[in-house]
Amino acid sequence: MDKRTNASKKAAMAEGNTLQLAVVLPTYNERKNIATMVERITAALQGVEWEVVIVDDNSPDGTSDEARQLALTNPHVRVIQRIGRRGLASAAIEGMCSTAAPIVAVMDADHQHDPALLPQMLAALESGEYDLAYASRFAEGSSTEEWGRPDRVKASGFANKIANKVTGVELSDPMSGYFMLPAETLRADAHRLSGVGFKILLDILATVERPLKVKEFPMNFAARAEGESKLDQTVVFEFLIGLYDKWLGRIIPTRFALFGTVGAMGVAVQLGALWFIQGAILRSHFVYGHWPKEINFIAANSIAAIIAMTFNFVLNNELTYSDKRLRGFGPLVRGWAQFALTCSLGLLTNIGSSTALVRIGFHEVAAAVIGIILGSVWNFALSSKFVWGKY
Repeated sequence: MDKRTNASKKAAMAEGNTLQLAVVLPTYNERKNIATMVERITAALQGVEWEVVIVDDNSPDGTSDEARQLALTNPHVRVIQRIGRRGLASAAIEGMCSTAAPIVAVMDADHQHDPALLPQMLAALESGEYDLAYASRFAEGSSTEEWGRPDRVKASGFANKIANKVTGVELSDPMSGYFMLPAETLRADAHRLSGVGFKILLDILATVERPLKVKEFPMNFAARAEGESKLDQTVVFEFLIGLYDKWLGRIIPTRFALFGTVGAMGVAVQLGALWFIQGAILRSHFVYGHWPKEINFIAANSIAAIIAMTFNFVLNNELTYSDKRLRGFGPLVRGWAQFALTCSLGLLTNIGSSTALVRIGFHEVAAAVIGIILGSVWNFALSSKFVWGKY
């Protein structure tokens, strides 16, 4: 940030109430936390012109309604309720792009991040000496004892080593979710950010081409005040796909790559099921010898394909389409039925082509693999549209 620009902004602030800082709080099921977090931010930013932008992913616990209730009496609070889209990183990007404030910060609403650091981070940026400020869980003087999750500490340390290699910036905690930077820096590269996963700071560091001068602040990382963490078992997977998106996402779209990865795992499931069914059932004394080899293969491969399809539906729901994940018995059953229906042509292509190949002398395993490949693109296109998308 240019020092002369900074001086003119300070002069403008002295003459009026010019907005200095926007604090973006991406939320999902944080109804019990946001009021007290806004109170803490208010106490921390005395003498600063600020606003809080609460970006809520249509939380079922009523977080958006609670945020709007706060905004009725607090002019510092704004609310964005997102319908049909989810994800911490994309919510942070949307919130940062929605404000007129020259400087934007992102932090969690669950009280693990201490708002008392905000004035120090703001001062570092307004000095013109730094391009980005962030709070580190692992810098000298920081602590994670209150967090009470030594397993997460070890996992974060390992992820940070990988992240430093990816970004080329040596930071003690590039996986931090608490940071601040000029809004113009964010907006200049917002269109190039992947918005995948939950580590937006890593995305920014890996995307911005010019070297950023970074100021690090030690942080006492606390435990959540209320509710449960949204960082579930898919965290490691989302971290890996975030790295993939930065390296290869412009060559092969990330979601298609995920769908293909799950499909590749489904190949192993189908082949394993095919081997088991033919070996343990169709070749039993009761069945084997009573039916032609071709009929045995059709029956076994059909059952194996259905098993693999169910496996793929479950993993795609949890991983590939985690931002549109189906929950509850009814939605899952309907989703599975829609998945089966939309994949029916792919399934017919799979079985029909593999059977034809067996008839002309192909090995059964090779025929099954080719059938799977031929049906995969069709499965992806219709599943994205009719199972996890909108008609």
